[in-house]
Amino acid sequence: MIDYTKEELVELLRKNPEKFNEWKAEQEDVDLSEVDFSGINFSEIDFSDADLNSSSFADCNLSLVNFSNADLTSVDFTRARVLECDFTDALLTGADCSYASMTYCNFSDSDMAGCILSETDLSNSDLSASQNLNSSRFDDDTVWPDDDMLPEDFDSTGHRDLSALQDEDDEMVSSDW
Repeated sequence: MIDYTKEELVELLRKNPEKFNEWKAEQEDVDLSEVDFSGINFSEIDFSDADLNSSSFADCNLSLVNFSNADLTSVDFTRARVLECDFTDALLTGADCSYASMTYCNFSDSDMAGCILSETDLSNSDLSASQNLNSSRFDDDTVWPDDDMLPEDFDSTGHRDLSALQDEDDEMVSSDW
């Protein structure tokens, strides 16, 4: 069994993605946390069960990538083009998907708490069984799939910007200066 550094794995993914998938199939734990994949094109890569915490896929083109059961906490997907990827059971807590196109993706049982979806295109993606979508951040420019692809209790018309939340007491600031 070959033991690669994170830098060597990035090069393997760039030059020989099939070999990466073969190597990964033999691994119990794959730690790719805090890796910068920005600008790389990925197709048919198996990142299932991998720790990708705080990694960056900014400006990437991803198609048919398997992120099932992956730790995608605080991952940067800004401006990425994500097509037909599987996020089943993935942890997307705090992931930044701003300005991304995430179409025809499966988000079944993925945890979307704190996921930033500002100006994200989610057309034709299945979010119907996603968890904590109500706790995500989105704006009026977020493009949602049809209602049958969203959780029953989700209201996509409610603007959810957590920075706008404040206590009523915060509105009346008094100063003793």
